[in-house]
Amino acid sequence: MTDRTELYTIGQLARRTGLTVRTIRFWSDLGLLPPTTRTSGNYRLYDAPAVARLDLLRTLRDLGIGLDAARRILDRQESVADVAGAHVRALDAEIRMLRLRRAVLRSVARRGGTTEELKLMTDLARLSAEERQRIVDDFVADVFAGIPADAPGAGLAGAMRALPAELPDDPSDAEVDAWLELAGLVADPAFRERVRQMALAGAAGDSTVELSPASVERAREALAAGLAPESPEAAAVLAQLVDPALTGRERAALADRLATFTDRRVERYWQLVGVLNRRLPFPSSVPAVEWLIAALRAPR
Repeated sequence: MTDRTELYTIGQLARRTGLTVRTIRFWSDLGLLPPTTRTSGNYRLYDAPAVARLDLLRTLRDLGIGLDAARRILDRQESVADVAGAHVRALDAEIRMLRLRRAVLRSVARRGGTTEELKLMTDLARLSAEERQRIVDDFVADVFAGIPADAPGAGLAGAMRALPAELPDDPSDAEVDAWLELAGLVADPAFRERVRQMALAGAAGDSTVELSPASVERAREALAAGLAPESPEAAAVLAQLVDPALTGRERAALADRLATFTDRRVERYWQLVGVLNRRLPFPSSVPAVEWLIAALRAPR
């Protein structure tokens, strides 16, 4: 008799698989492992495909899949290939979760995180892609509530929703940290209010002041050089960046317009979204713009 036609009793299955007779009989009684045939004494016998089904059932249970879910998986099988495919999908899901948990633990260990932070990060890691997206969607819906979709600046809402569909299978420390920080940002009422102020200002027609990269870089150099915004040296730099003929009132108005759309935490939001989308990082421009704002407001 070949292995393909050999039949096994429950006791033989137990010795072959390492499972207990009680477990195999329990699963068989539930209909999860129907016997191939029975002996004249009514003992259950199982063939090679039944052994493969038992192996898959054990793997599903080892992965924490409940009996009801296991039954649904098993009942859909039409061939050994289908069984193998279901097995692979179950293993892939478990591997992804294990990698994500490893990344979370590695990040907490590196940063010396607290018990509360570990719980928060683990909870966030367990969220599905749809649930993670919903957190950001709720934030955007709150911030842009009542603002017409065709209002100036309303297109910003779509950009703020631009999260990756899935976290990577093996996220880096930076990606885990970015998601944790982003979730904290969008949950902060003060941050929500600041972004809403920007959204309302944009919808009302207040336009941002377009600073050229060269202007931002010049302001960044002045800041790095330690030039006080109210100093004569700063005034010389300011004359290169804005019209020297502007009155004090006009400089103050320009500073106010810049300040409306300048915020370190909002810029940080875009940096975090960039990390999660694996885009190239960009240097912060807000400190340089803040220096320019202070220089514009300084009495001359």
